[in-house]
Amino acid sequence: MKNCKQLTCALAMLASLSATAQSHVMDVDTRKAGAPIQSTMYGLFFEDINYAADGGIYGELVKNRSFEFPQTLMGWQTFGSVTVRDDGPFGRCPHYVELAWPGHKERRTGLQNEGYFGIGVNKGESYRFSVWARAAKGTARIKVQLINESTMDERQDFASATVDISSKEWKRYEVTLKSPKTDNKANLRIFLVGRNPVCLEHVSLFPVNTFKNRPNGMRRDLAQALADMHPGVLRFPGGCIVEGEELANRYQWKNTVGPVENRPLNRNRWEFTFEHRYFPDYFQSYGLGFFEYFQLAEDIGAEPLPVLNVGMACQYQNWNDPKAHAALSELEPYIQDCLDLIEFANGDTASAWGKVRAEMGHPEPFGLKFIAVGNEQWDDLYFERLKPFVKAIRAKYPKIKIIGTSGPDSEGKMFDKGWEAMKAQKADLVDEHFYRNEQWFLSHGLRYESYDRKGPKVFAGEYACHGKGKKWNHFETSLYEAAFMTDLERNADIVHMATYAPLFAHVDGWQWRPDLIWYDNTRMFKTVSYYVQQMYATNKGTNVLKMTMGGKPVAGQDGQDGLFASAVIDKGEGTVIVKVINTGRQAQPITLNLTGVKGAPAAETLTLAHSDMDADNTLDNPDRITPKAGTAQCEAGKKGAVLSDNLPAMTFRIYKVRKQ
Repeated sequence: MKNCKQLTCALAMLASLSATAQSHVMDVDTRKAGAPIQSTMYGLFFEDINYAADGGIYGELVKNRSFEFPQTLMGWQTFGSVTVRDDGPFGRCPHYVELAWPGHKERRTGLQNEGYFGIGVNKGESYRFSVWARAAKGTARIKVQLINESTMDERQDFASATVDISSKEWKRYEVTLKSPKTDNKANLRIFLVGRNPVCLEHVSLFPVNTFKNRPNGMRRDLAQALADMHPGVLRFPGGCIVEGEELANRYQWKNTVGPVENRPLNRNRWEFTFEHRYFPDYFQSYGLGFFEYFQLAEDIGAEPLPVLNVGMACQYQNWNDPKAHAALSELEPYIQDCLDLIEFANGDTASAWGKVRAEMGHPEPFGLKFIAVGNEQWDDLYFERLKPFVKAIRAKYPKIKIIGTSGPDSEGKMFDKGWEAMKAQKADLVDEHFYRNEQWFLSHGLRYESYDRKGPKVFAGEYACHGKGKKWNHFETSLYEAAFMTDLERNADIVHMATYAPLFAHVDGWQWRPDLIWYDNTRMFKTVSYYVQQMYATNKGTNVLKMTMGGKPVAGQDGQDGLFASAVIDKGEGTVIVKVINTGRQAQPITLNLTGVKGAPAAETLTLAHSDMDADNTLDNPDRITPKAGTAQCEAGKKGAVLSDNLPAMTFRIYKVRKQ
């Protein structure tokens, strides 16, 4: 009897395992390619938050370089005889400093800049110091130094050069400093040498080795991280900074083009948004402006997607206050900004704004295809203002695709109202935003199956999984983002763009997290969420393939044991790419029936997994969690290849099989 009971238990366990294995059989039909996947499917959203521009990807190392902050010497220490004046050579940046003899040969006159949480320099790298200057009489001389006051070395300075100012007229001077060491917290110090006074304006320090070696360029490692994701679209410049907390501080693209030394300062609304993360020195120099955004998009192979103001200040900060926004009768300048931007991007060199682009060094058009009007606005205040923008853009530029917004909600009454309004106005795409918790991401694996296929397309413009009680980057939430993204891919006929947000964060100056890429002044690391995005973007294929488990999409449904999956084909490469995410806490046996794949090919695999759900990469350990390449073997089946695998718990794995 005892043996019979043991046999019965063993058979029951085998039956259970067999049933479980059977429930994980996934059918992929590779014979018929489905909806095309847009080149813009996976991209990047840039906003100047967390010191993403100044102090981040923008290469400038000097803070308040033109002395235009409301506190004109913020970021600077002065010593000796230093006077701030406001009749400089640049009309929109009139401030400069005059350095004069301090009255005794043993004293010093000069100034020192702290940079953005310090100035970061790398060993063996060269840095271009430049300044607009004039000498009131004779020839004046300044000494430029890279220094660290806290060093235990004999000298504070570790790189220096002199610059002779030989003209009474304002001219630009330049010298190169080479750093013999890496220093994350250096300063720039400038001494007046001799008795002749000198005037200095637009004091700048740039790495010579910027991304693509552009003079007003990007920090190389951060820009390269963007290029390495192979993004299809770059949305810029935000985000809430498009609106400003009031219209006076909204982002105005025309202030960001032309000579960099004459671009006016703008207050950054993220300076004061959070009392618990307050940064009084957070402004926008506009050194990274719309020309540079377009150029960056071109350099990383992404379609540019500018977002312009719709005549509204931030609705969150101006709750139910219609007076905070431009009246309907006052929208003409805002509409003209949109039309002029399209001309700036696409116009020939004979056009007014095309000429400006050409004079900045890009005579060829940027080939703009999309424009977003308004950021995360909602309700009738927005809908009424959007109408004349759509009308004007359609009339003059009918081929430009217009993107509207459904507001800040991921569902509900106001979200539905936004979608109805966008359909009525015939927007080409609707920008959806959702920062939600783990349960939301795990329960929305079929979000887009029910969307109206006849209406506008979807742009998932800002999204990230925010852990409940854990609003920081960690592996678990990144895995749930990967699971949710199978639904974006499965519904590529309706979802045309998706961008995680925010993109960048300085470890010493962030206001919002989680974020995709973190950095200090000399180092950076890519988060697990970055690798999730990269795995999708570099394996997006060209067309969707039908993939089911028991006749249903693999979307974490009942009986699917936390499995999410999608499949695509890359017609150019002739490969089938299957993405499977196991969000369960146990390993799951899976079988992929690849109908139409001949023989028993080997599969390339790429796996993202980790045992610590709260872990992520760090500055000191940037490669702690990264995708690992491997292989798996298929077997020949009756209708195609069959791939069997035991997918570990909490794992994202990609299988790539050559069809023939």
